[in-house]
Amino acid sequence: MMNGVLTHPCSSLWRVAEQFQPADAIADIQEFGQGNINSTFLVTLKNESDQHFILQRLNTQVFPKPQLVMQNIRTYSEHVCQRLCETTGSCPRRWEVPKVLLTTTGQDHWVSPKGDFWRAISYIESAQSLEAIADLHQAQEVGYALGMFHDLISDLPAHQLADTLVGFHITPQYLQQYEHLQGTQVPHPAPEVDYCVQFIRDRQQQADVLERAKAKGDLKLRLIHGDPKINNILIDPDTQEAVSVIDLDTVKPGLIHYDIGDCLRSGCNPLGEETEEWEKVCFDLDQCQAILQGYVGVAQSFLTPQDYDYLYDAIHLLPFELGLRFFTDYLAGNVYFKVHYPEHNLNRALVQFKLTESIEAQAADIRALIKTWQ
Repeated sequence: MMNGVLTHPCSSLWRVAEQFQPADAIADIQEFGQGNINSTFLVTLKNESDQHFILQRLNTQVFPKPQLVMQNIRTYSEHVCQRLCETTGSCPRRWEVPKVLLTTTGQDHWVSPKGDFWRAISYIESAQSLEAIADLHQAQEVGYALGMFHDLISDLPAHQLADTLVGFHITPQYLQQYEHLQGTQVPHPAPEVDYCVQFIRDRQQQADVLERAKAKGDLKLRLIHGDPKINNILIDPDTQEAVSVIDLDTVKPGLIHYDIGDCLRSGCNPLGEETEEWEKVCFDLDQCQAILQGYVGVAQSFLTPQDYDYLYDAIHLLPFELGLRFFTDYLAGNVYFKVHYPEHNLNRALVQFKLTESIEAQAADIRALIKTWQ
């Protein structure tokens, strides 16, 4: 999504772009997307094909070791590109991988005199990100995209990528962070706050279900995307097929169940996570079935019986986890997620908790659905 022209050739942002392309090759720079973490811009180049690239300032408070983030992305993209080259001709569908672009001096990033960490990523042309799933075909394509992502890295050992966000998607650690803030005076006491406090209290014993499975050896460490929400999946507008998964900052070792649960959390809430009508939020079982059908169609070659056993737990846990993170950030003063008003993170938490409630109400149906693939 473009938000308007921001820069002039004499601006500091223009000078950042010139680190990755000659000045006379740049035509335009616009703000791009609606990310909660990094600052992202679309750079248009002067040529007949109207090519672009993505320019980003990495949030080094969230990613304190940005060089390792870049190393992970390069390792991932090089491996997947090699896999795709090996299967050329056997896969009739288009699939593309975002690639790291080097500076004019051959580096994979540039640090400004102020200490800002900048990088450039290739832009996937003729593709659109999803803000909402339009129909069940699109839902199945979302599942296909995540399955394709996992399949292409299923043979890349987890230890080859650094853990750039230690504790990310470790729900018991988020619960500990919340408990440290208990007793904090909330900015505006309200029934919604009491609802969140009670909601977390009633479900805190379930927070470690996937970590316990990992400790028991039921689930193994693999490489994951880390943030496979639907707007990180690109669709070809002509074919209506998924063609890429983007936003690779959180690619790291983890449990694929975190990815599956997060994708379904994002894809099965028709009202979206930013809705203010949180009381009306529900989990769409039909979209869940379509996403899982698309995913399993690709991923069945590497899924184990134990993986299926914990699918419901993943679907149930991830909206709870995100709601917990939103509510904790609200109590902390909105220090992590970008907000547009003081109660923004509180509202986001309510959305996720209502989604969790809807999943619980349909637990038997979701488990029955999963059994169709076991």
